[in-house]
Amino acid sequence: MMMKKFVISAAIALLTVGGTALTTSAADMPGEGVTLNPARATWNTGFFQEALIRRAMETLGYTANAPKDLTNPIFYKSVTLADVDYWANGWFPMHNAQLPKDFDEKAEKIGFVAKAGGMGGYLVSKRDVEKFDIKSLEDFKRDDVKKAFDSNGDGKADLTACPPGWGCEKVIDHHLNAYGLNDHINASKASYEAGMASALGNYKDGKPVFFYTWTPNWTVYKFKPGEDVMWINVPEINASDAQKGFEDRMEVSGVVGAVSDPVKLGFVASDIRVVANKEFLAANPAAKRFFEVFTLPLADINAQNTRMNEGEKSEKDIERHVDEWIANNQETWNGWLEEARKAAM
Repeated sequence: MMMKKFVISAAIALLTVGGTALTTSAADMPGEGVTLNPARATWNTGFFQEALIRRAMETLGYTANAPKDLTNPIFYKSVTLADVDYWANGWFPMHNAQLPKDFDEKAEKIGFVAKAGGMGGYLVSKRDVEKFDIKSLEDFKRDDVKKAFDSNGDGKADLTACPPGWGCEKVIDHHLNAYGLNDHINASKASYEAGMASALGNYKDGKPVFFYTWTPNWTVYKFKPGEDVMWINVPEINASDAQKGFEDRMEVSGVVGAVSDPVKLGFVASDIRVVANKEFLAANPAAKRFFEVFTLPLADINAQNTRMNEGEKSEKDIERHVDEWIANNQETWNGWLEEARKAAM
């Protein structure tokens, strides 16, 4: 069995591994002696980012507690109270309306995990878009469309929507009210993962599907826009209170698999960002710098999310995904860590 022995001096750590002595400067471990309290969102498509950041923090010498799974409003309140230190699941401007009044005083949005990477909207099975000539949510007021998408016989089209506490839940509710759709669409707010698993099964059985999704997400791997499903429009851009001022980011051009170009998605294309407590950032410049430089390609997040959806979703699986991503991106990873270490000097 490999033996490890750590002897810590004021400036140098001597690491003995398998009989080979390696010296690690204290500057390589700027987080030593600090215990972190990370959080993560309740949607598992955001777990990968958190796990990568936690691995980096541990590599920098921090001790990290297991992340707390929190809904958006509870996280933002908790981070201002310093009950948690950070998370990597901020969606802005979508989450702006969920921030407490003292957020800017106590917490900070930092870096870009995926700039403009959070695109959301409604998708419909392509074969049914073509069969019923569906262009927007307005078409779900038609009796023939409602009947085709009604799985429980209540006379409404069934939409796989968002669970309570998610930012998209409020936007979908706003759309149903603003466009007069409450009598025509039934938005399911049950478990999203279970709802989408059911939608995938229905699609494979030849049944119509109608769901909300976002990127990055495994759904756009399983349901390929332009081949299996199509992004549809909202009838017109009608911003919720949280979306006001960002109307220009609610209509997007060049979206693959959209029924029109541009397409009125009705959701603001959001930046995915780290959010952290300000006192924590001030006391931990290495962590702050890592948050600033850390970024992930959407394709990498989608690929990992798909593996989770296919069954690789245990904490052990996610840690293995982290190992593999780092091995495939070692130069980038080392560069981020070097930036963090320099910031602590």
